[in-house]
Amino acid sequence: MGKRVELGRDFNVIALADTITVPLTRAAAVSFVTFEDDGSTIATITEVDSTAVNAEQALDVTNNPFKGPGVGGTWTAMAEQDDTLDLADDTVNDAMVFSVHGSQLSEGYDGVQVTVDGGVVMAIITGLYEQKDPPNLTSNIVA
Repeated sequence: MGKRVELGRDFNVIALADTITVPLTRAAAVSFVTFEDDGSTIATITEVDSTAVNAEQALDVTNNPFKGPGVGGTWTAMAEQDDTLDLADDTVNDAMVFSVHGSQLSEGYDGVQVTVDGGVVMAIITGLYEQKDPPNLTSNIVA
């Protein structure tokens, strides 16, 4: 029998993560999944500083963004699009998935935020530094 993958032990989830700051102070990475039924989502990625010393700024993510249909189909690698991932002209694909690792953040920044112009975005926080039972997770925006 293999090891179980569990909420609080291996990952945490933010079901509606649009414009929510995801801290990477207590986790290694966060993956974002977007979906909009007509495939016209544009996701903008920003790095933030919880101490408010540094202003928010665009974050270029070169960490293998993929696009795919909402149900079934094949994930396809996307070309790098700087800090904005765009499905606006894509009639086949309704979803995107991409990750941000804490090591990708600039010096002095400790969180990431994704804003979508349509549809929804979910965040899956991975590599938790402190494991907890799900009822003991203080918030789904705390890694």
